[in-house]
Amino acid sequence: MFDLIWHGRLGGLRLIMVIAVMALLAAGLTCIHKFHPENFNRQVMWIIIGFVAFCLVNLVHYRFLGEISFILFFLSLGLLAFVLMGRYVWETSLIPTKYGANRWISIGPMNIQPSEMAKIAFILALAWYFRLRSNYRTFKGLIGPFILTILPMGLILKEPDLGTTLLFLPILFTLLFIAGARIRHLMIIIFLGLLMIYPFYLIMPSYQQKRIKVLLRQNDDKVDWHRNEGYQLAQSKTYIALGGIKGGEDELLARTNLPHSNNDFIYALICHQWGFIGGTIIILLYVLLLVGGIEIAANQPEPFGRLVAVGVCALFTAQMFINIGMTMGLMPITGMTLPFISYGGSSLLSSFIALGLLINVARHRPYRGYHQAFEFND
Repeated sequence: MFDLIWHGRLGGLRLIMVIAVMALLAAGLTCIHKFHPENFNRQVMWIIIGFVAFCLVNLVHYRFLGEISFILFFLSLGLLAFVLMGRYVWETSLIPTKYGANRWISIGPMNIQPSEMAKIAFILALAWYFRLRSNYRTFKGLIGPFILTILPMGLILKEPDLGTTLLFLPILFTLLFIAGARIRHLMIIIFLGLLMIYPFYLIMPSYQQKRIKVLLRQNDDKVDWHRNEGYQLAQSKTYIALGGIKGGEDELLARTNLPHSNNDFIYALICHQWGFIGGTIIILLYVLLLVGGIEIAANQPEPFGRLVAVGVCALFTAQMFINIGMTMGLMPITGMTLPFISYGGSSLLSSFIALGLLINVARHRPYRGYHQAFEFND
């Protein structure tokens, strides 16, 4: 198994990336063990499952995953549709309702979130689409990629899960740019999208509108927002501020309450525990991971592999910025986990699979045949 991480192309870089991920996992486990011990054993179990998935992804050449990418993509759409049937057609214990949303499929003691798997399937399918077609350099040719993007976004938005929905557009535009779409076409689409922000805001559920109002008016002393919709953001900023440079007093945790501090808001917990220094180290670990992913993409001459690596980097970057941004009051609060740190099985699993794709692309030169499909060494 050491061969998987070390030997072959970019072995040292892959090792650095895996060490960075291990440090992120350790930080998350430490916080969960100290402040949410009831979740610790379950988190360890999902880390083990995620590591197994990481290894399985590397048992096959990444090109094979590309050839079945549309099967995986439509399977993920089917699971997303199945989840929605539990919300709009019939109620069943197989599709539990949590926090007013239906996002999970309950299988025994485990809850699987199909939208997490849909992110990975989307990256593979979109990268394979760009490999098969070149008409995306025309404005009309952008219809196909946008259809591939809108399908999972629409289903996930109906769960509702705005946070995961927001991840698809950065991945789409990043892959379009890297694939060679014309900049002026992308700018026109972005401009049209900006024009749709206000109409989209008007049709948003009231609780989502309130989150945006809280973001825009968080420093308005005339609004007692911190006692209502802005309570979570106020607590998060308090945790971060009292962390100081090296970390705050643990007594704060007994006197205040930060909802979802084990998953969506775990970065605020880290900043309180280890201060500005700890929060900065976490960001630097993500930078190491992302720089490694970019280097993998730059060293992969095969288009599909390069696009997969870029897509995974775009996913990790968007997820990190949205999660950390919302804990600091820079972005609206939405359901978004921090990769490899937050508590949550499906999120951990998808992150490990995404990391496995990066390592897979780094290990292989352009496709040379299925005789290597079950070999760890190049």
